[in-house]
Formats: sequence, structure tokens, C-alpha cells
Amino acid sequence: MNSTPDLRAAAHDLHAAGLCVLPVKDDGTKAPAVPKWTQYKTVRSTPEEHDAWFSDRRRTGIGVVYGSVSGVEMLEFEGRAITEGVLEEVSDVMEASGLGDVWDTITTGWVTESPSGGLHFRVRIEGAPIPPNTKLAARLAREDEYTAEEHQRLAEKPNGKRPVRVLIETRGEGGYGVVEPSHGTVHTTGQPYTRSAGGPDNIPTIPADAMEAVRDICRMMDTVPKPEPAKTAPRDARPLPEGQLRPGDDFEARAAWTDILAGHFTPTHTSGRTTYWRREGKTSGVSATTGHAADRDRLFVFSSSTEFQQEVPYSKFGAYALLNHGGDHRAAAAELRQRGYGTPPPVRRLSDRRPTGSGRHLQAVHGATALDVEPEHEDAPDLYPVPDGKPALDITNEADAIDGLLDIMASGQLPDLYKRSTGPCWVYADDQGNPLVRQLGNDNLRAYLADHVDTYRVMPDPITEGTKEERELLAPKTCGTVLGRRDWPLPHLRGIVTAPVVRPDGSIIQAPGYDTATGLFLHPRVPLRRLAPEVSADSLARARAIVLDQMLADFPWVAPSDRAHFLGALLTPVLRPYFHGPTPMFVITATSPGSGKSLLKDILEACYGISSTPWPENDTELRKSITTQLYTTGQPVVVLDNLPNGFVIKSPILSSLLTAVHWGDRVLGSTASVTMPNDRLWVATGNGLRTGGDNGRRVLWVRLDPDCPDPDQRDGYTVGDLRPWLRKNSSTVVAALVTMVRAWLAANAPTVRVRKGDYSEWASMLAGLLAFLEVPGWMADRGDSIEQDDETQEWAAFLTAWREKVGDGAVATGAVIAAVGDLVPRLKNGDAPSPNVLGGWLKARQGRYFGTHKIVRVWDAHKCQNTWRVEAHQNRGMGQDEG
Repeated sequence: MNSTPDLRAAAHDLHAAGLCVLPVKDDGTKAPAVPKWTQYKTVRSTPEEHDAWFSDRRRTGIGVVYGSVSGVEMLEFEGRAITEGVLEEVSDVMEASGLGDVWDTITTGWVTESPSGGLHFRVRIEGAPIPPNTKLAARLAREDEYTAEEHQRLAEKPNGKRPVRVLIETRGEGGYGVVEPSHGTVHTTGQPYTRSAGGPDNIPTIPADAMEAVRDICRMMDTVPKPEPAKTAPRDARPLPEGQLRPGDDFEARAAWTDILAGHFTPTHTSGRTTYWRREGKTSGVSATTGHAADRDRLFVFSSSTEFQQEVPYSKFGAYALLNHGGDHRAAAAELRQRGYGTPPPVRRLSDRRPTGSGRHLQAVHGATALDVEPEHEDAPDLYPVPDGKPALDITNEADAIDGLLDIMASGQLPDLYKRSTGPCWVYADDQGNPLVRQLGNDNLRAYLADHVDTYRVMPDPITEGTKEERELLAPKTCGTVLGRRDWPLPHLRGIVTAPVVRPDGSIIQAPGYDTATGLFLHPRVPLRRLAPEVSADSLARARAIVLDQMLADFPWVAPSDRAHFLGALLTPVLRPYFHGPTPMFVITATSPGSGKSLLKDILEACYGISSTPWPENDTELRKSITTQLYTTGQPVVVLDNLPNGFVIKSPILSSLLTAVHWGDRVLGSTASVTMPNDRLWVATGNGLRTGGDNGRRVLWVRLDPDCPDPDQRDGYTVGDLRPWLRKNSSTVVAALVTMVRAWLAANAPTVRVRKGDYSEWASMLAGLLAFLEVPGWMADRGDSIEQDDETQEWAAFLTAWREKVGDGAVATGAVIAAVGDLVPRLKNGDAPSPNVLGGWLKARQGRYFGTHKIVRVWDAHKCQNTWRVEAHQNRGMGQDEG
């Protein structure tokens, strides 16, 4: 009878259990005996392949691919782990930690003994994927275990990495292992693999969290020394004078782990020198060990749900610093010193030195009395004492200095320092009190820190053989490193407002300074009035009277819409955070000088402050001017002032600005690009202004017509001279405007639907607010606005003449020029366009209505050219979205 194990029958049993089977080489390598076996990591081998591999009974080895293809993980204890008692220790810890039943289930399932005496346990994992192969525990190799290659390597590099021997490991996703009844020369010993318990048909299923707890306990058997990383270990320090002891070293010798870990870990049991700990909140398993390392008592944490890094050695001082000071060893040492640990070294502090000059007086701060003192040493440096009330920062080590500075930023101890997308910045006022934003460069940050942080270095003191603190500014390169970060722990500055404004939730920002809810900084233009808890009908009536019946009463508005539009402009800065999206530009124009344009601008300036800039010479300069206004100024209103008489506002850059929620551009003098919120109210002023191109749909008109000679000589105004009245009453006007908005909000902020393209949300909100205030005329000037647009008028006249003279038939551009004559739009030099140029203009405008006519292109297939006709739409609605 043949006693050779039947590997084909074994393959049948393994396949029936859902496992992926492979043949094994019989040369002692234990490698798969099929080429490119990695395909079987994802696709299970078939019975037909098993027949081809095992039916001739010549093979002596059979193996299993672990991981998702078989749904199984193998936990392997090497033979040395068995003989050295590691398995026994693991079993004791499992029992003591509440995992005894789980461990018993694993060790009584399918268990294989390898020829070298190792044991292989298999499990199925419930609730999580199978992890990859993992070495869980190892130890340093003994010298008598070194191979010839290891002896040679250590001889060449005596300080090189010591060889290790694995004790426990897993075979998981992508892993592979030999199983019984493999025999013969599959293993170098020539001995067979045997079954110790169970079989492939009774592999236990273990919950994922329980299996992870099992792996953690196995990891605790690892004894390979691990270095303490820089983040968890104190830096090497200079030797102390004889008899002195650092707080951390003293704490290391005197403190108990139970006191350090109280509230975080609970001890479960102690085995030999090793104590096992369970994380608070867990009911089973073990999370950490102490006392396991042979060289020093350290904490090893294996759980990922704690403040500690996994499998990193922590000294008692390192663990204390992490749990109580966020890993700041300097702060931990200082606190332990206050508690009596360590011996205090002599320290010469800044406050012990004489000030610059006299050498006799110590200049006190905050009004304290100056004291007569003798200098400690003739060569002592002249330093001022550290003032009270400022955070102190030790910059001896640059990395610690940066970390410390970021901590100070995060603690809120730095006044008026904020961040926006391009880095730290501060808010300040110019000589006229206008708010500006300064983006910090290296010198700015260094100067700011000199004022607000006491920075010093700790230096050896040859006089006392201790240390001394020397005042020193942060190095420029360190400031550059801080500014080079991607983010900073500072409040985010989203914008500046100069009057009370409405938050998105409908509440009012009325306290000067930074508003944490919105990121806005309130820098009041005028003294703020205290707001009553509720707005009464009387207060609303007074507010209307101040604004409408006094301040705006005597302006020569062309139509009610002009007054409504200016009031809308006045109210928009108060509402700006309350709505989303851009606003159109307000164009204040008049028939002649002296009509009141400058007075309307003065009202905006008195209430909110304005940033005034002349109209640039070209679009490139216009873009630069826009970026400068958004990037550096804080006034909510930007005025393009005193445009030339009869100027046509026609600019693609302006069109882009007036529909953009954010504006992006390159900062002047820099290669950096920035993106800023377009949160300003844009205003243009001038006499006889008109629009062209797409700008006509992006403006609201405020027109003045005094209809008299010498309008600047008019008199008899309700408030007298407006400018002195504004100086006296600007605070009252701002309060009145805020009162109007608050009353509207208290009435549930009614809106009136207005279709105004990109501005619909804002336009509908203002329509509702002005209707609530009983101010008529909001956006009632559409027909007049078209008349203000030169291009629209020119093309409307051209298309009307075309239709009248040519009819509705399609013709070539040359025929159009010949028929319409002088009404054809002109080039900039006044010449008539060529047929090709006119064709380009028509292509750019096809489908667009000018008045009640639009251009339609008709392809002439016979002549292979475009022809054109004009289509009339007599009943075109006027309420269409203007886009």
C-alpha cells in the first residue's frame, strides 16, 4: 500500500473550504511551483488545475494563498516563539485581557505544525478586509544564530543594523503559506507539515475589532529596540554641573506609570517586568505595555485611538509632556520644576540686567518705580527687562521658535494680526483715518513681533556657569519660513466694513473690531450710535425724514428712479454681507458742472469712506487699479471720479469686474497671484456720461439736471450747506440708514422679484426694501438707460434703417453698406467699415436685439458666403433677464 500523502485529495478538501490552492516546490524554498503565481492572489485555482498539478502524485508540497481570494488570514508563531515561551505569554495576556474565549477559538480551529516546530492558526475576519502580510513581533538575533552573511556584514559595519529574528507574523492579503500534508524536501529539514487541530472546514470567524486586539497583543511581544523620534523625545542636552538634576530626569526616576496614565489607561495585569494596560472606554483587549523594553522602562501604545503614536517608545517624561502639554517638553519641564522636580540651575534673566546707558537704573515698565541697582558684572550686556503682558518666546532653536510662534498665534495673544489667502496681514489706518490692509513681508513680521512678543535666546553664562537670557529679534529667514507656510493659526480676515452691517443670519455687526462670526473687521467711519433693541415706527419715520426729506431733498433728480438708485447705493454697504453676488456700478452723471455729483459722492464718503481713483488710460491700467483697490484698501466704496465730459464707459475689464464674485490678478511688484472677494460698491462720476458695449447692462444711472444756468449758485436748501451738515450729522445719517434696514429685517425682509441677470438677488432685495420704505422708481428707467447707451442707440438706428430700406430679405454686407449709407456704424476714425469688417461686427452681434430688431445670419450655399437680414419683434417683452 502506498503511504505517500494524497495531495490531490488534500487539494479537494482545501478547495471545498473556499481556499485557493497551489503546488509548492520541493527544493526547500517553499516557493510556489507555478510561474507567475500572483494571478492566484485574485483568482482562485480550479479543480482542473489541481488535477494537472497533483494527480501523478509526484509533488510533495501544497500551499494556500491567503487574503480575499480565500477569505482567510494566517497567524504564524515561529518555532523559536514556541520554545522561548512567547506563545505561552501571549495566551496568558489574552486570558487576562478578556480575550481568552477569542484566543481559545483561534487556537482550537485549524492549526498546522511546521517542521521547525512553529504553529499556524487560520481565521476568517468579519466586518473588515484582510490586511497584508505583517511582522508582529521579533527579537534581536543572538550571536550564535548569525548566518555567515550576517557575520560578514557586521564585520564590515560594526555599528550597522543588528540582525533580527521574527517571532510572530501574519499571512494576509497577497500572502502565501505551506500546509499539511506537505512532506519530503519541501522543508529544509525534510520533515512533514502536520495537523495539530481542526481542519480547513472549521476555520473560526472572528470579528475584525477582536482580531485587531489579538494582533495588538502579539505586537507586544516585540523586543527589538526602537529609537525615540524627535517629536516624542527630548533633545540631547548639555551636561549639567555636578549635583544638578533636570526635572525630566528626576521625574523619570520618581514618577509611577499609574499616576501618569490615570484617566487614559488602566492596568490589566503584570507578567514579569511587563505591565499591560487597556485604554479607558474599552472592555477587553490590551492597548499598551510598560516595562517590556530591556534597556529602559518605556510606554508602548498599540492602539490607534489615543494621543500616542503607535509602537513608539515613550519615556515617563515624554508621556507626561504629551498628555499634559501637547508634547512641549520645555513647558512640561518648567511645570515639573515648579512642582519640585529637578534642581534649579542659576539663570540670569533679562530683568536682572542693567538697561542701556546708565548702568545704574533698571527701567521699570507699565509705570512701575525705577530702582537703584548695582550691575552684576562690568561686562554684563545692556538689556531691558521683559515687559509684563507680552508672550515670551524662546528662539534658541529655530524649529522650536517656529512652533512656539504658531502656538502664540493660535492662542489669540497677537492683536490686530489676521490672515487672508496670501498670508498674515494687519489692519491699520492712514493719516485720514481710512482703513488699509498690509500684507506682511519678512521685515513687517519681524517688526510686528518686536512690538508684541518678547523673543530671547538662552545662552551659556560663563559668569555663573548657568544660563542667561538675551533679548534678540526673530531672524529674517525664520520670518520668511513662517510666511512661507500654506496656512497660519490666525483669524481669517474676509473684509473691512466701515459701518454696522447685516450678517448673513440677519443680525447686526455693531461692535468695532473683528467679528468672528463673519471674519469682517468693523472700522467705523463715524462714531457709532447705540442701537435700540427694537425699531419703532417713530424711529423709522425719523430715519426717513433725515435721509429723504433733509439730506436728499433738494437734489435735481431727473426722475424718481435716480433718487431711488442713489438711496439703493447708500443702503448697499449695510446689506453687503447679507446677499451673495456682485452689484452693478452706479454712474452719477449730470447735464452740467455744479449739479451736485460731488455732493452725492461726499455723502458716500461721509457715511462709509471712499477710495477715489481717476479713470485709467487703458484696460491694463484699469486692471491694476482694480486689483490695488481690492487688495490694499478697506473702504467699501470705490469711486472712478471725474470722467471726461461725454465719456463713453466701454471696457471689457469693467464688464468682467461687475459680474465677478471674486477678482483674481497678479499683485503689483510680485509674481504671486491672488483672488479677492469683489465686495465693493463701484461708482463713476462725470458730466454727460454714456455707456457702450456690455457695460450698459451693468450700470444703474443716477442722473442730475438742475435745468438752469450756473447751477452751483443755487441756494435755499433744506439743510443749508450740505458739507458742514454732513460733518455734523454723518453719524446720525449712518444710524438712520441702519434703522431703515433693521426695520425692513424686522418685517421679515420682504423682496420684490426683479430680473436683473447677475444682480437679481441684490436687485430684488433692494426692490423690497425701497418698497417697504415707500420710495418709488427702483429700476424704472430701463428705457432711459437704453438712451444712455451709445452703442445700443447706434445699432438700433442702423438696424431700423436697414429694415426700412432693404426689407426683411437676406443680403450681403456690401449691399447693406450701399443701401443704408451714413447710418452704418463707423470705425474709430470715423470712416465707414469695409464689407469684411461689417461682417465681423454682425457675427459678434447676431441674435442680439437692439431695440426691437435683431441680426440673423443666412448662409448662401450657392455663393458660399454669409448673408444677413434684420428680424423685427414688435412685442418683445421688457422684463427679460438681462444676463
